[in-house]
Amino acid sequence: MSGFRSFIVLCIITILAIGCANISTLPGGKKDTKAPKLVSVSPKDSMLDTRVKKLELHFDEFVNVVDASKEVEISPILSIPISVTGAYKKVTVKIEDSLLQANTTYRISFGNAIKDVHEGNPFKGYTYTFSTGSYFDSLEISGEVINAVTGMPDTSATVLLYSASKTDSAVLQEKPMYVGKVNNGHFSIKGLPGRKLKIYALRDANNNLVYDGNNEWIAFTEKTIQPGDTAAPKILLRLFPEIPDTSRFKTDSLKEIRRAATAKPKADSKADFTYTLNVDTTNKAKRTKDITKPIEIKFSSTIDSVTNGKLSMYLDTTDVLVETTIKRDSLRKDVLLVNAAWKENTVYTLKIHKGFAKDTSGNEVMPSKYVFRTQGDEDYGKLNVHLPGKYLGPGYVLLIKNDKDTIWQKPVADTMVRLVLLQPGNYSMLIITDANGNGKWDTGDLMGRRQPEVVIPYKNGVLLKAGWENTVDFEEVKKPKMGDNKEKDSPQKRK
Repeated sequence: MSGFRSFIVLCIITILAIGCANISTLPGGKKDTKAPKLVSVSPKDSMLDTRVKKLELHFDEFVNVVDASKEVEISPILSIPISVTGAYKKVTVKIEDSLLQANTTYRISFGNAIKDVHEGNPFKGYTYTFSTGSYFDSLEISGEVINAVTGMPDTSATVLLYSASKTDSAVLQEKPMYVGKVNNGHFSIKGLPGRKLKIYALRDANNNLVYDGNNEWIAFTEKTIQPGDTAAPKILLRLFPEIPDTSRFKTDSLKEIRRAATAKPKADSKADFTYTLNVDTTNKAKRTKDITKPIEIKFSSTIDSVTNGKLSMYLDTTDVLVETTIKRDSLRKDVLLVNAAWKENTVYTLKIHKGFAKDTSGNEVMPSKYVFRTQGDEDYGKLNVHLPGKYLGPGYVLLIKNDKDTIWQKPVADTMVRLVLLQPGNYSMLIITDANGNGKWDTGDLMGRRQPEVVIPYKNGVLLKAGWENTVDFEEVKKPKMGDNKEKDSPQKRK
């Protein structure tokens, strides 16, 4: 009997051992990639003559609502945001129905706000529609937004629509009724009512759909617009930065301006009064100094006094003195500009003597010597710009700039402008319609109802290389006829 019991115990142990040896994780199923499915909506979608106060969306699985403030939008926009929450298999939207206007179509787009709980698959692209009237608004407007400074299409603005009864101050104080995004300068807003509206474009720095900061840009039109009016001229909005007006914007920037105005200037410390020059002295055989610009001497603190006789410059290492002019930078109080009639490919020696400059604490600079070589003709490019005769006259200003500086800004006095000694690099051009004849571009004024001056851009850009000469037509010319091999807008190696 005892032997039989031992046999039974041994069998049980063996079975358990085999079972333990074969324990493994259950294989998982395929990852769920399907979006939640909408089962029902209450009240039903696309209803007329109704004022929806509460909307419920039922799904076939558990869902969450994520970033509702960014993803969920109602159009027209309400002054009190709608409430969007998710629980279990239901999403609930609550609307302050007292804000709904009569005979108006409302559309609620959910973006990617609704996602399933387990994998986060979004329920995309759903828009719920209802109308407080007997029809659905279905009109559309479209147009362009231009950067008024460059004349090129804008890519960052939002288009805002207000009731025509609103004044321009509305864009400073309240959100619009309808909004639309700008895509490469173009915009289109659908589902609009057949009533007159005011239109603006806004570069919205803080994304609150209100023009309320000095870092924001604005655009407006002189007239109201009427959706569906096929005879109306094309809508063109020119986006511009206003000259800051602290009386208009009640922001923290106003506090900063007042604080800066009342703050006492800090006294310079008793530390050494040092300076640096923007010249390369590592190798006098290397051509580095731009002959079109002065030398900048940047000091470590504010300059109080300068003794011109204690700065001298010579040709190479000789005693031939070079005449110089020294002046303070108009904007930077710690910078002096030293200029001369620079010669090409020439070595210069600049000497700064003790006591040349003092700071506001009476500290004097120490002496030093700099040896450098100027650039030669082959280090620069040349640019010839052919202008149409229609831009000839004081009412048009040609502006040419590279990546850093404006190198030409003058009224168009000739149909050909020739520029030499240009640094290699990328150049852009534009023509300013100088309405007030002051020789520069002037921005607009929203409350003064003044548009910015029109800018006509050269859209191609110019790549200028050292030792090369480029000739370009500001406006494209007609394609040459068959057999005409003459090239336009092409660089030519300088002879």
